Amino acid sequence: MAELKARLQADLAAAMKDRATTKVAALRMALTGITNEEVAGSSARELSDDEVLRVLTREVKKRKEAAEAFTTGNRPERAETELAEAEVLGEYLPSQLDDAELEGLVAQAVTEVTEQLGEAPGMRQMGQVMKAANAKVAGRAEGGRVAAAVRAKLQG
Repeated sequence: MAELKARLQADLAAAMKDRATTKVAALRMALTGITNEEVAGSSARELSDDEVLRVLTREVKKRKEAAEAFTTGNRPERAETELAEAEVLGEYLPSQLDDAELEGLVAQAVTEVTEQLGEAPGMRQMGQVMKAANAKVAGRAEGGRVAAAVRAKLQG
């Protein structure tokens, strides 16, 4: 079993004992997402820690989007709940990259793609650069931030 999944299950048991309802709800939903991912496809499998991190990142994103929708819909109490759950799950994610670190990794990705192509990539090769950059970032920055950094590097 993935180390992170085991940690989530242990923290869920502790949160249930402490009667921490927000943490229990967030961890249950995250573990359900992990289980769904494990049984998706033709055969059941164990997820690696990297795959568990991807599921957690997706769950945090869902919570933030739901909070935005609730805020727009004039339901601030539900928005607060969603943000609290996102914060709980965020504790299990690696720390986010700052802008300088992200730009450095994007520059490395552009250099790699330049070596592969034999010329500097343009906007048409953004997909290749994004693939290389996302491999380096590994969930430590949101996709929108990575795309913006890649776009800025390719245009400027």
